[in-house]
Amino acid sequence: MKVQKIAQPAAIASMESWGNVEGLPGTGSIALSGIQKIIPGKEDIDCGIFECGEGSYRRSVKQAEIMHILNGNGAFTPDGEETVAFQPGDSLFFAANTEGTWVIENTMRKLYVIFDAS
Repeated sequence: MKVQKIAQPAAIASMESWGNVEGLPGTGSIALSGIQKIIPGKEDIDCGIFECGEGSYRRSVKQAEIMHILNGNGAFTPDGEETVAFQPGDSLFFAANTEGTWVIENTMRKLYVIFDAS
């Protein structure tokens, strides 16, 4: 199929469980869920919808990433750089190997594309 659609991604009631990530001290385990889409012939590109609960955790993605925030507020602090706050409607662009800390104030849902930028 050349065109795939996720209808009203901000309003989807439930998504596939993707397990948990261990939060930083003071934050317990954070539930992750999502919907992954595969682009035929470009299986190395990871894209879809991602959701996580509130809390704080370290970013683990090593590739470049583009995301558009659908729901939720919070901030990302790249190691050694200033904090970037986000809210619904914002788009963020991450260079490959960007490490840092997420602080999610309320459940965040985003559209994402993760790819090898080399």
